[in-house]
Amino acid sequence: MDKDVRIIGVPMDLGADRRGVDMGPSAIRYAGLADQLDRMGTTCVDWGDVHVPRPEETDPDAADPFDGRAKFIAETETVCTRLAHEVADAVSAGEFPLVLGGDHSIAIGTMRGVSRGGETGLVWFDAHGDFNTPTTTPSGNVHGMSLAAILGKGSFTDTDWAPAPNVPEENVALAGLRSVDEGERENIRESDVTAYTMTDIDTRGVTEVVSEALDIATNGTDGVHVSLDLDWLDPTEAPGVGTPERGGVSYREAHAAMELIWERVAAPGLLRGFETVEVNPILDQHNRTAELAVELVASAFGEVVL
Repeated sequence: MDKDVRIIGVPMDLGADRRGVDMGPSAIRYAGLADQLDRMGTTCVDWGDVHVPRPEETDPDAADPFDGRAKFIAETETVCTRLAHEVADAVSAGEFPLVLGGDHSIAIGTMRGVSRGGETGLVWFDAHGDFNTPTTTPSGNVHGMSLAAILGKGSFTDTDWAPAPNVPEENVALAGLRSVDEGERENIRESDVTAYTMTDIDTRGVTEVVSEALDIATNGTDGVHVSLDLDWLDPTEAPGVGTPERGGVSYREAHAAMELIWERVAAPGLLRGFETVEVNPILDQHNRTAELAVELVASAFGEVVL
């Protein structure tokens, strides 16, 4: 990386229905993230964690303008607003924001911060669409609404904290979908985003799909943000995730994708931010998923075999 990296942790699990992903940032740090980046010659500074309220101290349905269809929405707004300021500050300081989650609702804050400086494409690696809105969600969990919120879909249109500036729908690509709710399926079809399922990866290969996704994200934009949910991988590779789904990408496919991130956008200076989310140490085996997250970040930041 040609910039200093600012590591920002967000120990957030308010957007999910299973506890544990709040410990994800600590697990990733413990897995040796800073040491790995140092070995690669990348200067990094860990700015610690954004403060997140404890679920036990809050009411999941309080201050919900969506009639109870978005749990902990007031707290999510607060955390994402703090994160957006932190990320924007890193960008303004000429640093590269590397955000560690936490559940995927934190992407709302990351994207608001990253995209303030110009039009930003987005590649979203995930088993899930995260394209529900408060009117389509079957669970009320905001981590399943995060991409819809970023794009100002449904009820999020009228909020002043969720939609990210300068993120054109046509420059957003989802890769690796294999679990999509009926309501969000319709939302995705009606949008201008491009969605690739695991069937696309199976039939076309991960490098072709990710290359095309990067073409979409870089077409006419000033840069690209990458949001990596570890449940994109198969649970045999990444068992410690918030919402595991069978049939994900393999270890080698994931590295191939991250190596393309380096080659296509990071090395040329087009990568504006990176986040990795949904590591759940409670469900993990010997911190295996957090260690994998560190490996994948390293591949995206230029770690190569030769």
